[in-house]
Amino acid sequence: MFRHTLLKLMISASMLLGAGSAFAENRVALVIGQSAYRSVPALPNPANDAKAVTQMLTDSGFEVSTASDLSQNELRQQVSEFAGKVAAKGADTVALVFYAGHGLQIDGENYLVPVDVDPKREADIPIQAVRLNDILNTLTSVPSKMRILMLDACRNNPFPDISKTSGGGLAIVDAKIGAPGTFLSFSTSPGAVAEDGSGANSPYTSALLSAGKEQGIPIEETFKRVRLAVNKATDGRQTPWDSSSLTEDFRFLGPAVAGAKPAAIKKSVAEWTRDLKGKPVEQANEIIVADGTDEAYEAFAGLYAQTPLGVLARDWLNRHIRMVAWNNAVIINTAAGYRGFLAKFPDSDLAATARKLEERLRNRPDIAPVVAGAGAAPQNVALTCPCNIQPAPQPQLKKVDAPAKNTDPVPPRRVDRKPPRRLQEPGDDVVVYRRPPPREVYEPSGPPVGIGIGIGIGGGGYGGGGREGGYVGQGRGRGGY
Repeated sequence: MFRHTLLKLMISASMLLGAGSAFAENRVALVIGQSAYRSVPALPNPANDAKAVTQMLTDSGFEVSTASDLSQNELRQQVSEFAGKVAAKGADTVALVFYAGHGLQIDGENYLVPVDVDPKREADIPIQAVRLNDILNTLTSVPSKMRILMLDACRNNPFPDISKTSGGGLAIVDAKIGAPGTFLSFSTSPGAVAEDGSGANSPYTSALLSAGKEQGIPIEETFKRVRLAVNKATDGRQTPWDSSSLTEDFRFLGPAVAGAKPAAIKKSVAEWTRDLKGKPVEQANEIIVADGTDEAYEAFAGLYAQTPLGVLARDWLNRHIRMVAWNNAVIINTAAGYRGFLAKFPDSDLAATARKLEERLRNRPDIAPVVAGAGAAPQNVALTCPCNIQPAPQPQLKKVDAPAKNTDPVPPRRVDRKPPRRLQEPGDDVVVYRRPPPREVYEPSGPPVGIGIGIGIGGGGYGGGGREGGYVGQGRGRGGY
């Protein structure tokens, strides 16, 4: 009896010590739940989701700030104040943001929707919403150990009558291209719609609450379990995805578990077909959802084409291919790029947006961006303001090679450099080509002394599609992107 009691005490003590080591770094979180929308139908679950996630994160050692039903100004202010808190905590800080509410994409950009939004036309939405790009840029503007963003924001389009050219769900955001130390988790795959759920919490939040309480598992494994649970709860209709550029381990609870699994080896479609053949469809589906690669989905969709899960897997794969092609078109951002997308996907829900952007760019020269060679690893290249770019160093001439100075005085000559004036004929079309501005990628650094931290409107940094900034490219996060 005594030995049994002593063993229980030792186990409890080890768990407490493990929790202490897990919370060694500073942990701060901002949790936002948007339920009480004023001009569109309310969402019942985000407020509940925010409350439950706040408790989970508190139990995981986070200092949590919770906010609900925020207007646009309030949402920006909350993010700004949170960034200030991260800066005050120091560089050894894990910064986490959880958002539940409406989100959508317009012209390849992702937006979070405040409760006071009331657009009269599609062009009003970007003005009244908050760009995901701006939130991510604000978080990376201060030094931190890592940034974790969890978005349960891909619900149905709240503006179907006026938002005719926005695609479904959210656009791709890839954490691997840009500053290291970022983990992004989305409640469903790019271009898809997440369910609000019939219970007290959404399927995504319910799965997160369960997986987040597991002891000693890395964050990548946590969200693999979230992916599996949501896919099962929705009968394959919804599959979360994530993308990571983390360079350090993170666990919500407990110390690392011994015997970590080696990284999975990428397999071909033929190898997946061989490994899945003969397995029950439900078991095979769990395997490919856990893996999350398009090769696994291709093999499964071929083997189980006549089953409901096989049909959903084929839909997932087709949407994946379409969203990667759309992301590439938005990155290039030329009329030719959008024409290429339309040629491949003329009936896509993004076709109207592609036609609009092609028309907008029809008079601009197709200047292809400089792209790294195929197969090259993503490079985190920090571009600076053009005014700070230093010219390439020139080779120094040896003294013996330097040309002799001409000592003979040469009288200055007056040269009229004005070109001859050309009279414009009636009916002439005048087309002005403007070179696109240099793209900038924001590299995290400490905030300047005496400068406030804020969230602003504009380009640069992260992007779904990324026409204006850094987190772009063919995402290959867990879940297939």
